[in-house]
Amino acid sequence: MRKPTLLETITFGLGMTLLAAFFQLRAGQEDQRQAGVQAFLDANPAHLAMSGDAGFLSVPGGIPDQSLWSHQRIEEYSKSLVAGGAAPLAVLSIDRLAIEVPVYNGADEHNLNRGVARVRGTAKVEDVGNLGIAGHRDGFFRPLKDIGHGDLIELKTPHSVIRYRVVSIEVVDPDNVGVLAPTDTRTLTLVTCFPFYFVGDAPQRYIVKAVAQQILAT
Repeated sequence: MRKPTLLETITFGLGMTLLAAFFQLRAGQEDQRQAGVQAFLDANPAHLAMSGDAGFLSVPGGIPDQSLWSHQRIEEYSKSLVAGGAAPLAVLSIDRLAIEVPVYNGADEHNLNRGVARVRGTAKVEDVGNLGIAGHRDGFFRPLKDIGHGDLIELKTPHSVIRYRVVSIEVVDPDNVGVLAPTDTRTLTLVTCFPFYFVGDAPQRYIVKAVAQQILAT
């Protein structure tokens, strides 16, 4: 059997090192996501007692499809692991897409790297009105590419579980702020960039609108 050359040995070793680093980052991302969800549950113990029909588990679940994340998003997420920050306002879940992610207040880059975020100026998480939640297309909101009309979205807030149904999906220009205009009904608007696999700054926005169908007190 031919012995590997020095170059082949070095190349193999480098490949194994990079592979190990990738899986370490993946583990860190999942730890951070679960930490955010757990922080919400710890601050709102009533949710821990709910299960079954209420749609809760006593521990965080629903691992996101991180295999589709961009390398930049993985890198930015790893940086957020040590940065800390405020506790989440809520937890957003879309079971069909395996999404369960903490919702932070304010769509700044730090919050968007560690979860998704309420757009300031839109309704608060438990108020009637149009609640805007933004997320990165190459991170937590990547699975939105597969969302469909009628899909169920759950928002776990400190005092309730709000169940929404998707009623519309559209692509708009970035300056179309009308999608976040106030409403008289309890509306959820999810916002991410589009196209999902565009290289560079994406030119459009992907908008998912849902209306509240059921509110369960905790």
